[in-house]
This record gives sequence, structure tokens and C-alpha cells, in this order.
Amino acid sequence: MELIRSRQELSRLDPWRRRGPLVLVPTMGALHAGHLSLVEIASRHGPVVVSIFVNPTQFAVGEDYEAYPHDLQGDLAALAPYEVAAVFAPAVDQLYPGGTGVMVQPGPRAGPLCGAHRPGHFAGVLTVVAKLFHLVRPEVAIFGRKDAQQCLVIDEMVRDLNFAVRVIDAATVRDTDGLAMSSRNRYLAPDQRQKALCLWRGLTAGRELLTRGERDPEAVVAAVTTELAPADAVDYVELRTVPELNPMPQVQGRVLLAVAARVGPARLIDNLVLEVGDSGVSEGVLLEDQS
Repeated sequence: MELIRSRQELSRLDPWRRRGPLVLVPTMGALHAGHLSLVEIASRHGPVVVSIFVNPTQFAVGEDYEAYPHDLQGDLAALAPYEVAAVFAPAVDQLYPGGTGVMVQPGPRAGPLCGAHRPGHFAGVLTVVAKLFHLVRPEVAIFGRKDAQQCLVIDEMVRDLNFAVRVIDAATVRDTDGLAMSSRNRYLAPDQRQKALCLWRGLTAGRELLTRGERDPEAVVAAVTTELAPADAVDYVELRTVPELNPMPQVQGRVLLAVAARVGPARLIDNLVLEVGDSGVSEGVLLEDQS
């Protein structure tokens, strides 16, 4: 596993390109089992490059950029048992050598949910992902479904700007109690972690109500919101169509049930992608091209 710290050193990836499609797993480090599941999936498609970069442009003023966990040596140790060709861990001036004068503006999918609560966030996400795609030149990129809106926004950029990259989303990895794995879980004290389980309870309550035949989105949102009472604050509970992320008068078809809430110092997000039809409710696919 090679460690690459600069843009110039990325030429060391060229021999790997001859062994199969290069596969990128973009991360901000502080790796956990969810990240490692993406690496394992990526290795089935070709030589794997994991990027580790805490991207300053996707954090607003007052968010946790300075506090975001950094542990490069721990991350390298976590990746050591996996089939990883290289880790690209650049400094900020390697990805933003000229500052942030040019940014990639997101499309309509970035408007609701986290886009409404974190202005500028997705412009930062798309800018850094576009830079990584340009520099690493992968043929495949793997992202986690826990960040469902991010996956859909990146997919929209790839399609609209004709990137030659296939985007694959991988299922959310959860602890045994249902809490979605996140680097921000490190912020939580034991009692706060127990409170954070309300996100999964809320999503489960919403899915159960849909399974019983409820199709009024307001009723489903109300049921989820009730379960989120232990959270310190709730940013949103919403049902949206997939992939457009439009609101709906009635829950039908492929939908995203998404929540964002604050517990202690952490802002946590979670979601379910569901296929809702006359015959019942089942787990849905976020991005259609999963071949």
C-alpha cells in the first residue's frame, strides 16, 4: 500500500491502471467499519485508491472543521489488512493550490434536506470530488448510502458534466443496536450515544407505519419525529422521491426517508431508501446503475 501525499506523486498509480479499472473510495479519514466495507466492495472492481482528506470547503463557519478527527496513522493501520493499492492523503494546498476561486455549483438535488440546512456544503463536496476525479482518474467511485443526498448530488454532477466515472453507493453499515456508523460518533459520550439511537428508532417507526399501509407523508413524518424526542435538536425529517428528491403528496414508488438531528456535539444523519407499492414496502436502490 503506497502513501501518496502530493499531486506529483499520483503518477505512481499508472502501473495499477494496467491491472484493471482504478477504483476510488473518497473519505475524510477517521475510518470505521463503514468505510472499510466500501474498501472491500471497491476491491471487487479493481485496484483501490482510498483518499483521506478533510475538505475545508464543505464546512460552514461554526461547523466542526477544526475538531474533525484526524488519525492518519490509525487509518493506515486500519487499511493494512485490505487490498489497497494506494492512499492519497494530500495537504490542503495540494487540492486548493490557488484557493477557492472556482467552485462546482450543485444541481437541484442539493436543494432540500442537508442542502437547506448547510448552505454551500454541497458546492464544497462537488468541488473536492471533481478535483479527486480529475487527479486520481478513477473509472469507479464508491460512496456510502448513509450520505444518500450526497450520493445523488454527485451522481447528478457525474451525469451532467460527463465524468467518465461510474458511481456506486454501498449499503449503510450499522452497529448491532442500529446506530449508523459515522466518524462523528466519536464525539458522543456513552449517554449521548444512547440518545442517538432515536434516529434509527424513528426510521424504523416510519417504515413500520408504511408497512401497515399508511401513505400520507405527514403522518409518517409525525411518527418519526415523535421518536426523535431524545435528540437535542432536529434539523429535518422528510420523505422525498428518489432520485429527484422532490416532495410527494402520497408515498408511492422509490422514496428516501431521511433524518438529521443533533445529539450533544454531533450532527447525525441517517436514512432508509424504500420501494413503496400496493403490495408492500421493501428496501430500495438509491442509484440505479449498480452493475
